[in-house]
Amino acid sequence: MYQFTINIPAAQHDEFVSGHALSNLLQSSAWANVKENWNHEIVGVYEDGHLVASASVLIKQLPLGFTMMYIPRGPIMDYENEALVIYFFRELRKWAKKHRCLFAKMDPGIHVNDYKMEEQNTDYYPSCNTILHNMKKAGCLHQGFTKYIEESIQARYQANVYQCEDFDASLPRHTRRLIRDALKRDVEIVKVDKERVQEFADVVSLTEKRKQVSLRNRDYFVQLMDIYKEDCYLFLAQINVEKTLARLRDQQEENDKELAQLKEGAPKKLRRLQDIKKALEKDIEAMSEFVQQCQGDTVIAGILSIKFGTTLEMLYAGMDDTFKKFMPQYYLYTETMKYAFAHGCSYANMGGVEGSLDDGLSKFKSNFNPYINEFIGEFDLPVNRFLYHASMKAYKIRKKIH
Repeated sequence: MYQFTINIPAAQHDEFVSGHALSNLLQSSAWANVKENWNHEIVGVYEDGHLVASASVLIKQLPLGFTMMYIPRGPIMDYENEALVIYFFRELRKWAKKHRCLFAKMDPGIHVNDYKMEEQNTDYYPSCNTILHNMKKAGCLHQGFTKYIEESIQARYQANVYQCEDFDASLPRHTRRLIRDALKRDVEIVKVDKERVQEFADVVSLTEKRKQVSLRNRDYFVQLMDIYKEDCYLFLAQINVEKTLARLRDQQEENDKELAQLKEGAPKKLRRLQDIKKALEKDIEAMSEFVQQCQGDTVIAGILSIKFGTTLEMLYAGMDDTFKKFMPQYYLYTETMKYAFAHGCSYANMGGVEGSLDDGLSKFKSNFNPYINEFIGEFDLPVNRFLYHASMKAYKIRKKIH
């Protein structure tokens, strides 16, 4: 016997969601607290006293007292269970009507395909048809298998790096080389608390200007760290040019001593020391250019991630492009992933990519040997059938404007 229930306790909801195959950060109860301009409620279905479906529902106030609802990466339930799906959405519609809801949008975290970038295909899982059938019977309208990020609220294609036995060896050869370049330039990766959020916000701001996009500010990052506490990871890549320059000059002095003391008859060693001399001179010249720009420990990149259940969502990243030759992002991303894997995560979500896999995001993320998880896409549940089509036209116009 099913029982639809509102005001599901947050702790019970989180326990159910975090242990479910469709677990996602956006369905954590705390995420609703991040969306301050929305109201929210947790609803679900019990069967014989056990929670079998749950959804953190965001509720947006609209003009004339109407609302719309959004269930990010939810609801969480078994979509192959036709009876449960039909019951849940029938009861959800009844409840939504009490809020004068026009329609509810959702984009459940259902995988229809998974593949490595170089193995892209359209072989959807057999369960996809069953789920689409059940959702249609429940009155939900599928918005199609969109291809591009801008076509949906959440990107339908996500790049995820999964834990494996030898993570470093799984990385492409060129990525390992770029990490060595970062190490050669003394890039240091540090996990920090919110006392250093401003330094992160600064490099995010530089990324915004470079890419002409709008991300988030310091207050928002502090809010995330306050809400998710120890599950919010902030990693920074920093350098100390003065220390690196001093190290290089010490190496140069030692190399010059060896050259001065070298006896005749050792041509191979002479060539090696001369090569080292040229390399050091080049490195010192390059590093000297940065001395005037930064003093002490200088943050050149950062990434903020949140752990929920066994997943890591890598949400926001930034880099000072002045220091792109230091290759900080490659070292930064991999160290963040390794930390997450060591602390119970099974995969790290690097975020969305275009379905064509030929965009800049895809090319960058390919450096980490990810799987592409293709999701089933968005569904609409018309609640006010009379006003649904008109309200959807207004929704699409507003989305284009913003």
